[in-house]
Parts: sequence; structure tokens; C-alpha cells
Amino acid sequence: MAPHSTITAPARSLHLFEGFGVELEYMIVDSRTLSVMPVSDRILEAAAGSIVSEVDLGEISWSNELVLHVIELKTNGPAGSLEDLPWLFQRHVARINELLEPLGGKLMPGGMHPWMHPGTETRLWPHEFNAVYTTYNRIFECRGHGWSNLQSLHLNLPFSGDEEFGRLHAAIRLLLPILPALAASSPVYDGQANGILDNRLEMYRRNQARIPSITGEIIPEPIFDEASYRQEILERIYRDVAPFDPEGTIQHEWLNSRGAIARFERDTIEIRLLDVQECPLADLAISWLIVEVLKKLTGEHWLPYAEQRRWPTDDLAPLLLSCTQKGENADLGADYLAVFQRKSEAIRTAGDLWNSLFDEIRTECPERVNPWRNALKIILSQGTLATRILKGLEHHTLGEVYASLSDSLTEGRLFDPCRSI
Repeated sequence: MAPHSTITAPARSLHLFEGFGVELEYMIVDSRTLSVMPVSDRILEAAAGSIVSEVDLGEISWSNELVLHVIELKTNGPAGSLEDLPWLFQRHVARINELLEPLGGKLMPGGMHPWMHPGTETRLWPHEFNAVYTTYNRIFECRGHGWSNLQSLHLNLPFSGDEEFGRLHAAIRLLLPILPALAASSPVYDGQANGILDNRLEMYRRNQARIPSITGEIIPEPIFDEASYRQEILERIYRDVAPFDPEGTIQHEWLNSRGAIARFERDTIEIRLLDVQECPLADLAISWLIVEVLKKLTGEHWLPYAEQRRWPTDDLAPLLLSCTQKGENADLGADYLAVFQRKSEAIRTAGDLWNSLFDEIRTECPERVNPWRNALKIILSQGTLATRILKGLEHHTLGEVYASLSDSLTEGRLFDPCRSI
């Protein structure tokens, strides 16, 4: 959720893929115990000189989230490309860690904290915009994993006008089901691995069940123009939440919690489905690959736009659920593979499909792949971060693995479970 402006709107509407807004959420933990540490307000105060919900630091801003042990880093407006963002975010990770060091804290990556107890450890943000968080807490009871223990990567992509919105929305809808096969990073919570690779998303899809229209089926409805979207999605959400929110405190675009949401206030679609990774390089490599595939989909490289529009949510939602649980190991049917002109004889799993898509893109534009080649090689050959965490747990304790993840974030490198922990 984001009651304050998360990605500043540009001076004009950008066309498809002319800019990129990226948001990364990290846990603040005790350096020694790795337990959550509710001090984001103190870090923002140290950076801004007073307690604020957001501090502008040039190309990157820092801001609060629902709970005090999470801090968000984001591009300050749309970035013209993704290539410079890994080192830029990495520099701000280092700056936050410097501020945390005297407090005995540091940042830790991953979609969920592995042993946090939300019922006793949750501390809601008590400062500016607290009315928003208090309202959410009153309606949904936010002291649970699906609220206070989840960290994500948000990718904002621009559009200009209904034609571009429709094409982008159609493409994103088709790609959402297999995103956990790239980005799952939450295989452990309450101290246990439960066999689900993306527990953050599993929690997320159920955390607002009291008002089902807010999340829908996570895969958005097949709607391809602004007027219809406002009428069929946003107005329905506002109407359903109104009895619980008579003051209208949370009746804004960001209340919509589908896996991708339209932000007409800044002419972007925000993909919310992705777990945050072990370091900015991994997040941006995944973002780059997603963008390259979306370019092909919006350009009708594999499937005409008219055919993309025909895919119902009911056909896509089961695929998303399978990838949420199994990540890159989820089986895909022939109909879905045909979207990308792949055949089930050669490709079976979501991981197979991502490898095939990357090979096609790498063949067509090898020079554009160079900044991301090594990171994507690890992700596509060794598995999602969730899979690599589980591999690490075969020989190391939970504390050792997550300490190594924190080191990966500090050092800006991908997590390798075969590396000495």
C-alpha cells in the first residue's frame, strides 16, 4: 500500500517502455540476532532531519511502509533505463546500513522474514499517514504475515492513452502467472519451510478476503480501457469498502491489490506480484527480462493483441497458483505455451519457458543482455531465490542462510547456496 506518492508522475505521459519506476522493500533486522527491528522512522529522521514518511535523495527516495521494520527504496520519478539502477540502489543500501550500524541493525532481503511473529512483533507506522494504516488495521487486522511480513519489488511501466493501456494490460495479464517462477523468494515463515516457494504471494492473495473485490483473483479482469477499468474495478472496490471506511480514507487507486494495478494518476501499470530478491542486481535483472518479454507481447511478436485479450482470468489464475506453490517447477499446459509459440514436447515447466524466452532474447540482442547475463544465468540455471534458500538449508541452519542473504545484499551479489556460508 502507498498512501504517499511512490513514483512521481512525469511531466508528460510516457509511451510504452520509455521509463521505469522501481520500488524495493527491505526488512530492518538486528545485526546479531536477525530478528526484526522497528526503527524505519529513526532512519528516515537521520536522513531528513525530522521524522518524515518520505525523503528525496536525488535519483532515489526512501519511504516508510505499513510497519516500522520495513523501509522502501524507489526511483524518484521514472528512470530512462534499467542499466544504471543496480549500482544506484546498491549505493543507497550501503547508506542505510551505515545509518543502521550505530543502532545495531542492518537490512535483510527476501520476500518474508523467516521467523518473525507478527502477533507480538508488529509495530505499525505511527507518524504521517497513520490514519491510513490505522484504517487498514481496523478492517483487516494487520498483525499477520500477509500484512506485516512481506517485502516486494514493484515495477511501474508507463502507457499513453487507452490503446497503449490496453496492450500493456493484456500483455501483463498473460505474463503474471509465471512471474513467481522467476521471483519467488519466500519459502520459509514461522521458522519452517512448508513446500510453497512463494509464501508471500500465498499470504497476499488471502489477506483481504473480508472484501474480496480488493484483490479479485490477483490476475486482473480482461479490461482494456480506462473508463471500463474505473467502472468495473475501482468503483466496485470503493463501493464495497465504503461501509468499513465511511470517511473515504483508503478509497484511492492504491487500495486495488491485484497482481498488477492501473495507476491512472501517473499513467502507469504497477506490477506488484514480485518478491524482493537478495540484491538490487537480481531485482533489476528480473525486471529487465520481464520488460523484454512484455515488449514482444505488446508488439504481437508471438500472439495478436486480439487473441491476448481473449484470455479469461479463470484460465490464468490456476497457473498463477501453481507457480506460487512450485515456482520454476510448475507445469504449464499446451494452450499457455502456445501464447509464446512454444510446444509442450520441448518445454514443460515455467522454468523451461523462462530459459527458452531468455535464449530467444539473447540471440536477438546479445549486447543488451550483457549487464544482466551473469545474474540471469544463476537465476535460470540454479533456480529462484526460494529454491536456492532451500538448497542452502540442506547443509546450514536458518540463521546461517539468512545471514548469508544479508551479506549478499550488503555486497551486491547473488546468493549461491554452494558458496561457503
